[in-house]
Amino acid sequence: MNIVMLEPLGVDKEVIDRLSKPFMDKGHRFTPCFEKINNKDEIIKRASEADILIIANSPLDGDVIEACPNLKMISVAFTGIDHIDIKTCKEKNILISNAAGYCTDAVAELTFGLILNLLRNIKDCDNATRDGKTKSGFIGNELFNKTIGIIGTGAIGFKVAKVARAFDCKVLAHSRTEKKEVIDLGVEYVSLEKLLKESDIVTIHTPLTNKTKNLIDKEKLDLMKPSSILINVARGPVVDSEALAKALNDENIAGAGIDVYEMEPPIPRDHPLLSAKNMILTPHVAFATHESIERRATITFENISAWMENKPQNIMLK
Repeated sequence: MNIVMLEPLGVDKEVIDRLSKPFMDKGHRFTPCFEKINNKDEIIKRASEADILIIANSPLDGDVIEACPNLKMISVAFTGIDHIDIKTCKEKNILISNAAGYCTDAVAELTFGLILNLLRNIKDCDNATRDGKTKSGFIGNELFNKTIGIIGTGAIGFKVAKVARAFDCKVLAHSRTEKKEVIDLGVEYVSLEKLLKESDIVTIHTPLTNKTKNLIDKEKLDLMKPSSILINVARGPVVDSEALAKALNDENIAGAGIDVYEMEPPIPRDHPLLSAKNMILTPHVAFATHESIERRATITFENISAWMENKPQNIMLK
């Protein structure tokens, strides 16, 4: 088999050498790419002879997939696969596995980093202290006893629920599937409308699908309390950015923490969220810890090994 790593995975070369060695010891070819490439002709050149492709979050469109006649599997060092041309993969019977669970703790932790920052004005307090100012104007709010509404109770949403309960928060949830382990935490599943109306904090942990695109639009934002905050560390297009910016600027909600956008950062200078009030923006870093990045590389190679043994795992498309 010819395994091609089409983009860097964010770990040291020594880690990739260690993970790829068992495959080469068995006679498989492994071709790594340690620099990100954006030229489609060069991408096709590197990918064209692959039986297996390893990618992270760079787009993989149909032209590239069509140019790989031997391609049988794509191992994605990421959770979502909406950056891959799924239609072409289905037509060519290409299996896709993802790095499920690699960043559950990392994303949940940043979720609460954003929540606490917004409630306690941490970023602004730092700036004020450096400018020789006092606590004047920085009386914050406690997380204790607040109602947190979680949209999507997959692995990350479940972890967020556990942490929220540790803060003695009431937790509401809305998800396609209601899970016993979530209910056993004391979480109440409710309609999306009830969640938005009653939550002090709304945090999004749902994948991007046709049904979730612009799920949080003007109509939904209008349901939220003026004192509430919105967190999105899932997928940018789940939230209508223009509607969110307007809700913040009109003080219809109190704040927002956003890690994801309609595109990968850098985001355009005229992006509506850049000029919105009470906004904390991070450049898609929720998943990005040293521990999670190495974990996803390990899972990505484990997926290939499992597939070669006819025991595919973390299957997103078969």
